[in-house]
Amino acid sequence: MSARRPASSAHLALSALWDWLFPPRCVACDARGAWLCPACLGRIKYFSTSWQLEEEDIAPLQGAQAAAPLEGPLRAAIHQFKYQGVRVLAEVLGDILHKGWCVNPWPAEVIVPVPLHPSRLRQRGYNQSAVLSRELSRRTGLPVAEAVLERIAPTRPQVGLSAEERADNVRNAFSCVDPGLPHANVLLVDDVWTTGATMRACGQALLSGGVQAVWGLTLARG
Repeated sequence: MSARRPASSAHLALSALWDWLFPPRCVACDARGAWLCPACLGRIKYFSTSWQLEEEDIAPLQGAQAAAPLEGPLRAAIHQFKYQGVRVLAEVLGDILHKGWCVNPWPAEVIVPVPLHPSRLRQRGYNQSAVLSRELSRRTGLPVAEAVLERIAPTRPQVGLSAEERADNVRNAFSCVDPGLPHANVLLVDDVWTTGATMRACGQALLSGGVQAVWGLTLARG
């Protein structure tokens, strides 16, 4: 496991000044002092094992796991991170994702984030799955390959869709555009697993592109 690079003294001083001028508030309870306070972090109920799914629920993935249920403080943090542009939550969410990974580390060689369509990426300004993947990479030493998968169809948001609608929405929406990972074992990362439709569609695209196997990891399970 690779160690995190230490921050420079100038960066730490600037960060301390910024926090003094604009003290962070917990996105879950509004307490001062942290973007996700210790009390709210303590309320997150981590899965102790990867959940068991029927083969048809995860195919073509080899397996799937999440750090914790999508509820309480974690739900609030993911919403703020994903939709409200609170990117400073990346580090604490990266810690949570890493805890999920440590429960059952799949034999992966490279991390691949679920991509956004270019139009959605321009609108949001960043891909939350890519940011989480970089945070996980810092903690595990696994490299991140962000150019492997491409979202080729501007799909509707999955929120509010039924399981069947979600599957139809992302069918053929992804393409493996970089052939640089032949026979690799891939860890596919996203923020939330609801029905698994997006992860399965990405997994199929990766396998069609020649990778050896794909495992799924998310921050939360809905």
